[in-house]
Amino acid sequence: MQFTAAQIAMIINGKVEGNPETLVHSFGKIEEAQAGQLSFLANPKYEEYLYRTSASLVIVNAAQELKEPVNATLIRVADAYSAFATLLSKYQEMATQKLSGIQEPAYISKSAKYGQQVYIGAFSYLGENVVLGNNVKIFPNVFLGDNVKINDNTIVHPGVKIYHDCVIGKNVTIHAGTVVGSDGFGFAPQADGSFKKVPQIGNVVVEDFVEIGANAAIDRATIGSTIIKSGAKLDNLIQVAHNVEVGNNTVIAAQAGVSGSTKIGNNVMIGGQAGIVGHIQIADGSKINAQSGVSKSIKTPNAAVTGSPAFEYTSALRSQAVSRKLPDLEKRIAELEQLVKQLLTEKVG
Repeated sequence: MQFTAAQIAMIINGKVEGNPETLVHSFGKIEEAQAGQLSFLANPKYEEYLYRTSASLVIVNAAQELKEPVNATLIRVADAYSAFATLLSKYQEMATQKLSGIQEPAYISKSAKYGQQVYIGAFSYLGENVVLGNNVKIFPNVFLGDNVKINDNTIVHPGVKIYHDCVIGKNVTIHAGTVVGSDGFGFAPQADGSFKKVPQIGNVVVEDFVEIGANAAIDRATIGSTIIKSGAKLDNLIQVAHNVEVGNNTVIAAQAGVSGSTKIGNNVMIGGQAGIVGHIQIADGSKINAQSGVSKSIKTPNAAVTGSPAFEYTSALRSQAVSRKLPDLEKRIAELEQLVKQLLTEKVG
C-alpha cells in the first residue's frame, strides 16, 4: 500500500512541511529508514538522525526546531509518538480488514452465531451458543468454549483459549497463547493434610479496548467474575487470579502476578515481575516498581512503592542509599572504638 504525505497528514491531523505528494510504502526506524519509508522523531536523543535519515517522510512534534537542513518531507503534529501510534493502528486495521470468511477445517457448533465481516481461521473451535460480533477476527487454532461472547472488532490471535461463559468486549486484542477463564487456584485444606478442590463456577469479563499480551493467564472467578476493565493493558506472561478486578486504563508489565480477590484501581502502573498478594486493594494511580512484593493494601491514591515487602518509593531509595554506606560506617565505627580504647588506656596509665 502506498500513501502520500497529504493523506497521512489528514489521518493524524498534521501539517505537511515539504512536498505533500511524497509517497511512502512502509515504515522504518529513523536511524535506518530508506527512501520510500516513513519514520518519526519523538525522543530528543535521536534528533541527530533527523538530518541524516534516508526516510522520505518523518513525523515530528510541532515544536521541533531544525538545526540543520532536512531532506525528508515533515509532518508536524502535537505529539509525534501518539500520532505514529494512531497511524500504525490505522495501518493494522486496513491489514486485518482483508481477513474475512471461514477457513477449513474449523468446527462451528450449529448454535453459534456471528456477525458481518467475521474471520474464523482454520482449526478453530466454536462451542455451543458462542456469539461473535461484527468484524471479529479469530485466528487459527483458537478455542472458544460454550456460551463465550466476543463483541465487535475484537482480534483473537492464534492458539488463544477462552473457556466457557467468558465475555470479551469490543476492540479487544488477545495475543497468541493466552488462556482466559481457566480455573482459579482454589483448594480447601482437609484434616488429613490433603486439599479438596473448590469448583470455580464464575467467569472472566474483559471490557472494551483491553489488550492482553501473549501467554498470559486470567483465571475465572470462584463465584461472580474476574474483571479486566476498559482500557487496561496487560503484557506477556501475566497471571491474574480468580475474582481479581483490574481497573480502567491500568497497565501491568510482563511476569507480574496478582493473587485472588485483589482489587486494583484505575490508572495503576505495575512493573515487571511484581507480585501482589490476595484480598487487598490498590488505590487509583498507584505505581508499583518492578520486582516489588506488595503484601498489604495501598490506600493512598497516586502513591509509588518499591521493594519487597513494598513500601513508599522515596523512603525506599533513602534506605538503599544508607545501606550502601554501611560498610564504610562499620569501618568508621571500628576506628572510633579503637580511638576510644587508646584514650582510655592513656588516661588509666
